Order: sequence, then C-alpha cells, then structure tokens
Amino acid sequence: MKFNDYKYKRPEMTEVKDKARDILKAMENAHSRESFLENMDEFIQLRLHVESMFQLVSIRHSIDTRDEFYDNESDYVDMAMPQLQDLVTSFYHVILDTPYRGDVEDKYGKHLLNLAELSVKAFKPEIIEDMQEENKLSSEYSKLVASASIQFEGEERNLSGLIPFMENPDRTVRKAAYEAYSGFFRDHEKEFDRIYDELVKVRHKMAKKLGYENYVQMSYDGLLRTEYGPEEVKTYREAILKHIVPLVVKLRERQARRLGLDELKYYDEAIEFTTGNATPKGSPEWIIDNGKKMYEELSAETKEFFDFMVEHELLDLVTKKGKQAGGYCTYIPDFKSPFIFSNFNGTSGDIDVLTHEAGHAFQVFSSRQYEVPEYSFPTYEACEIHSMSMEFFTWPWMENFFKEETEKYKFSHLQGTLLFLPYGVTVDEFQHFVYENPEATPEERKRQWREIEKKYLPLKNYEDNDFYNRGGFWFKQLHIFTSPFYYIDYTLAQVCALQYFIRSRNEGKKAWDDYVALCKEGGSKPFLELVDLAGLKNPFLPETIPSILPEIEAYLDSVDDTKL
Repeated sequence: MKFNDYKYKRPEMTEVKDKARDILKAMENAHSRESFLENMDEFIQLRLHVESMFQLVSIRHSIDTRDEFYDNESDYVDMAMPQLQDLVTSFYHVILDTPYRGDVEDKYGKHLLNLAELSVKAFKPEIIEDMQEENKLSSEYSKLVASASIQFEGEERNLSGLIPFMENPDRTVRKAAYEAYSGFFRDHEKEFDRIYDELVKVRHKMAKKLGYENYVQMSYDGLLRTEYGPEEVKTYREAILKHIVPLVVKLRERQARRLGLDELKYYDEAIEFTTGNATPKGSPEWIIDNGKKMYEELSAETKEFFDFMVEHELLDLVTKKGKQAGGYCTYIPDFKSPFIFSNFNGTSGDIDVLTHEAGHAFQVFSSRQYEVPEYSFPTYEACEIHSMSMEFFTWPWMENFFKEETEKYKFSHLQGTLLFLPYGVTVDEFQHFVYENPEATPEERKRQWREIEKKYLPLKNYEDNDFYNRGGFWFKQLHIFTSPFYYIDYTLAQVCALQYFIRSRNEGKKAWDDYVALCKEGGSKPFLELVDLAGLKNPFLPETIPSILPEIEAYLDSVDDTKL
C-alpha cells in the first residue's frame, strides 16, 4: 500500500468512548493476570487505531490546508483529542491502581508506569474544554502562517518560498526578502498577539484547575520529564551563556570578516560566504535518489528503512501553495509507517531535512516492535538525539549532494549547531517568563523577548526593522505557540549529537552501533538512561559542554573559510 491508499475513517468519539469504557471496566474487574493483560492490550489497540486516524488527518491537512474535507476533520480532531486523552488518563489510573501492577511492569517495563504517574498529574476531565480551545488556537496559528501569500520577485510565494532569497549573496535582495518575511508577521501582528495571549491565558487556567502555581510545572509534567525540572534547565542555560555564547560571538565576527562587512545585520546572518551558501546540485527527485543510495551504503538497517519509505510514498517534501510551513516526522501505528513532511526550497536545509527528519523516522521504524504508544518515540529531548546525530553520521555522503561545495556545507553545518544553541535557550527563557507572568501584555512579552535576545545573542542587529526591534522575531517560531517548553529539547539533544560527531570521527562503527542500539530502545527508557545507554555524557553536568568544544573548535579552525 502507498500512503495515498491508507484509508481514513473518522473515529466517532461516542463509539470510541463506549468501547474504551467497557474495556476499562473489564480491566478493573479482571480476576487473573492473563485477563487483565489481555484487556489492557485491547485498549492499546483501540488507542493505536484512533491515533492512526488522527495522524492521517494531521498529515493530509498539513499537505494542503485548503482541502475542505481534511480542514473539517482537523477541526474535529482538535475537539476529539482531549476526549481521547481523558480515556488514556482513565487507563493510566487503572494500571496504576490495579493489583496486577507488578505484571504490567514485568511485561512493559517500569517506565510506562512512571510516564502514567506524570500524565495523571497533568490532566483531569475538568480541562477538556480548555484543551479543545488550546488545540483550536494552535490550529489557527498554523493556518495563519500557511496562508502567507507574498508577492516577491514577480511571483506569489509562501514563507518557505522566500528562504532562498534570504540567503542570496546580493545584500539588497537579502534585505528585501527579510523585510517581506517579517512584514507578513508585522501586518498580522494583532492576530498573532491575540492568538498567543489567548493560548497563554487558557494554559494558565488549566494549570490552576490542576493545582499548579502556573503552567510551567504542568508543562514539564506533560512533557514527561521524569529526571529534571526548571532548576536544572536554568543551570543548563547558564552553561550555554558561559561557554557557548562567547564562542558564537567569535564565529559571527569571523563571518562578518569573511563577508567583508564591518558588522552583521540581521539579514546577513543567513548568508555565510560571499560566493553564496552551499546548495544541493539537483532536483528534489535527484535528492531522493541520492538519499536512497546514501542510506543503502550507510547500513543494512538504514537501507531497509529508506526503501520502505520510498516504496510506500511516505515522504512529502516539496513546498507548494497551501502547504503548512516547516518540517516534521510522525508515525501512523496501524500501518507501522513513519511519515516525513518538509518544504524543499533549494537550500542546504533540504538535505538537513533528509537527514534530520529521517533520523526521527529511522528511530521509530527501528522501535516499531513496541505496541505501547508511549514507547514509539521517547520524550522530545531524546527524540532529537536521533535526528541531529543522523545529520552527522551521514557526513561521508554529503559530497553526493553538494559536489564541489561539500567542505562549505560541512563548515556551515557544524558551525550552525553552535550558532543554534543560544537561540534555543532564548526561546526557553522567554517561555519561562511568559508563563510565570501570564498577565503580561503582548507589548511586555515582546520587550522581554528583546531583552533575553540581547543576553544570549549580543550581536543581533535589526537595523531599521521596527517590528523585530520591538521584539517580534519569535512570532515565526511554531513551537512557542503550539508546543510550549519543547524547544530546550533541541539544545539538549544537540549537545548529545555533537558528542556523536566527535565519536563518529574517532570510533567509526562503535559510535554507529551505539546509535542503532539507542534507536531500537524507542521510548522505553527516560532521557538520561537513554543518554547513558548511547554512550553519551549527561548534558546537564557542568563538565559536559566544555569537554566537547575543543575538538569542534579545532575542526572549525582547521578550515580556511576565506577560500570557501
């Protein structure tokens, strides 16, 4: 079956709830281990099917937000998802309270019970209507961003379509593209402010209903962070400020010299070389063919995985009108199928998607033997290790995509991982401010964003862009609207992936074998246990970040970037 043949049928929640409650009642009344586990598995299968249908809606709606059928189904899913979560929470209560709890642990592992305990804390039926409102607002944000239709260089373009112009070697073109991009958010400033303000208020309301002081800890519990909290994250942000920010300042100054500029303006940051950034040397179809070859040669496991993705047409990669912005990987349990979505636009980001999102997809493909949905993917910070590390494990094949610009790409890619870290913690610190101060006005939020930006990104110069100078840059960051507190996970994973960069150069197959073992574990263990199993150092420890920098700096310093 191809993806287009995957049949969607709306799960009627009245029927789903009736069936789920019958199963839960049978679990509660079970008189034997076998009976309890059999009914537990029946509930899991029901949940997997409903989630599969919801995933099909999400994917097909993101491919074309103008499709009326899936637009309506997306609205339905926004309303149905919290009802499903209510059923799952009832399921958690049953497995936590059952006399067969030890048998559940024996079959599925203790981690499932730990996840259940946190999930129960972060949900009660009283917040279902609030969650429905939250989902509706998140969808409103995504639709608003996808609606961008901007006249630029004689054509109508969406936001992704502007990105190649934002990397143009001609400074005038770059600035115009950035102004067109930011202009969309400025022109819809009131709408974005309203959506976000309503999201903050509804999330705070949910937290108060559940007995939390504010949304911060509720979100940490909802993200299933069993081993760390806001204090550990604060200490980690301070380590980024101390060790990474000075290095990033040096890299930005080096970039300015390379470009022959006295200082970088905001529209210069995306262009790294006077000769232009490295770009893939062929069409999207050519990229896929080279990707197939790359994964065939990387390992037997990746060959099987990528052949499956291509054969079942589980990739939708090219940007087009009406398509949702960004890129993602998801999983459709009924069909044991990962799915990769992106917006190819002719930049090196196309290859990053092919490696990054494929890292996610390879992991879930490798751990698809787990029937428990909680184990399909691990928690977000562990998830991102798979994706960001795959970017580095595929370095030996970058010449297939970039030809004579391979060294340029590698320098840019490695440098980019460091440049990202201060931005990632900026997003995180901003969200802590927002949810610790839910009554702040939209103007106060924007001012605070700009203050935090100056702390972690001291060279950021918005010149005469009033909207960005007032602190509007974050409007474009999907995660801030739809996945609060997720963003720090990228930075934690990046510190882990940089360790795999070093290990892949020094240890070769041993590093790869550890990575495959990590992928096979899926979400069956918490973050720090997975980090240990993967042969990596805990990113929260004060010595971890300084320990990885010398080899990375040595590589960057060994490159004569003035000749690229």
